[in-house]
Amino acid sequence: MNQLSDELRKHFEEAIATADEYYKSRGIFQDRFGFGGSPAIVVVDFAYGWTDDSYAGGSARLDVPVQNTATLIEFARTKNVPIVYTTSPYRAASLDQPFKSAADDSAKYRDWDAHACEIDDRVAPLPHELVIEKENASAFFGTHLAAFLISNKVDTLLITGCSTSACIRATATDAKSYRFRPVIISDGVGDRSEAAHLFTLADIQARFSDVCSMDTALEYLAAL
Repeated sequence: MNQLSDELRKHFEEAIATADEYYKSRGIFQDRFGFGGSPAIVVVDFAYGWTDDSYAGGSARLDVPVQNTATLIEFARTKNVPIVYTTSPYRAASLDQPFKSAADDSAKYRDWDAHACEIDDRVAPLPHELVIEKENASAFFGTHLAAFLISNKVDTLLITGCSTSACIRATATDAKSYRFRPVIISDGVGDRSEAAHLFTLADIQARFSDVCSMDTALEYLAAL
């Protein structure tokens, strides 16, 4: 993960605060969806190709979001909350390859393989839980996720996973488009770039999704 220095982080946070104040002064981009009464959790791409730094696109810096997500799903199961996982389909070299992917070749790292697309054991799905192989950034695009959520009468989507600026943002944006209540759990998501992570959480909170802490999400689930 590309980390900001303390000085750069301070300037970055000041810039975010300036944008936030501008939105507030005009009364725009600040609404919250709030929690509904029927949640589901989507764990986006916590597979080894992203969580294991032996792969070019992987990072051990996702350890904390993975561990937090493990706590969330363990508690959610006691409440019978649906849990959905996403990963990418594994394909050996063929003409049907993604335009850009964590699977891009790198001689310095482990070759992309079927293991890269397996969900990390720390957040492993149970046999009855849904695992979606998605072809694009959003967990919704080209998948039956929306239909699954509707059939389970879900109104609130708690989102964890990676990467904040790409698949998390795309999933939350599409969740709003389908009229679910998207909630990104800030300490349950991560990005290779700290700057991209911080900016995305601030920007998407203003526009497309709620953002809350893991503690807040657990309190919400406990009250169901």
